[in-house]
Amino acid sequence: MINFEVTHCCSDTGGRAGLLETLHGTVETPAFMPVGTQASVKSLEAKELHQLGFGIILANTYHLYLRPGIEIIARHGGLHNFMNWSGALLTDSGGFQVFSLQQFQKVSDQGIDFKSHLDGSSHFFTPEKAVRIQNSLGADIIMALDQCPHYPASREEVKEAVERSTIWAGRSQKAHLRNDQALFGIIQGGIYRDLREKSAEEILALDFPGYAIGGLSVGEPKELMYQVLDYTVPWLPREKPRYLMGVGSPDALYHAVCRGVDLFDCVLPTRMARNGRIMTGDGYINLRNSAYATDTNPLDFRCRCYTCLNYSRSYLRHLLVSGEITGHRLITYHNLFFLKSFMEKMRTAIKEGNLQHINGVWNGDT
Repeated sequence: MINFEVTHCCSDTGGRAGLLETLHGTVETPAFMPVGTQASVKSLEAKELHQLGFGIILANTYHLYLRPGIEIIARHGGLHNFMNWSGALLTDSGGFQVFSLQQFQKVSDQGIDFKSHLDGSSHFFTPEKAVRIQNSLGADIIMALDQCPHYPASREEVKEAVERSTIWAGRSQKAHLRNDQALFGIIQGGIYRDLREKSAEEILALDFPGYAIGGLSVGEPKELMYQVLDYTVPWLPREKPRYLMGVGSPDALYHAVCRGVDLFDCVLPTRMARNGRIMTGDGYINLRNSAYATDTNPLDFRCRCYTCLNYSRSYLRHLLVSGEITGHRLITYHNLFFLKSFMEKMRTAIKEGNLQHINGVWNGDT
């Protein structure tokens, strides 16, 4: 199980700092979780993630179920051993990935009938099966199966997703058999305030040890996402962790932290790295731009990561355009270091009561 304590609250915003204790270590919140879709954060080793200072990462149930398969991971004694990760782990339910493959799936109250994106084979996910898979994987935090509607979606579509997600949350809870894992419920409701409140009321009634806000960062304007957070977060209990799924841009992280969110995950920093997009204190830069071909400066003058202390923009651009995997690794290391440092700055600001002054740290585009 987990234990969560709010240690500081910022008087000028709703931001809060806390400690999330798991069987695999204590995580300071607010915290960003790198995504290890295939039991690996792309291009980095587990020891490098520890060096970066991450205490928790996310892995993907859907992908691991399809490949290499739960039986193989079970032979290693669970996902921690399989990927040689000694920190905390969170696994999603796999529902979001299935729903993103709309042409390959059919949903009913019983579950989700879908075809593998790898070989076209047929599979059926129920709330019970999603929990059983995650019980076998052995992550510290696991997620109830929910239905994540697309954006934009009609009110009727979102209402149906909310009702189904509530039913599935109850079934997930009944199927959950491991006391050493914390099962989180997920709040849905799209951009409709009354449906968000309905979902929150129903999911909170099941008394999960933590709650996630799903169905955001799926294509809606960021200002709209912030509005949804404004009326959704206050529904969530103060004493339990709050997790906003799929958010990883510095501006969105800042606005969500100011509203009292504790946990985040996103593929953004690693995906950007592979495309040569760099996070810096002055915003994003695109390293594939020819202007950086002769630039001997580090990626970010203020950054103290290994990449910035040892390599120039010119060299890293050379690696990218040459297709060298070392370039992906070094830039991924920098982007994750940047986000880790950004979260640390926000935690410190919360403790000092001046989170509002952090806003100028990120001047990049959205």
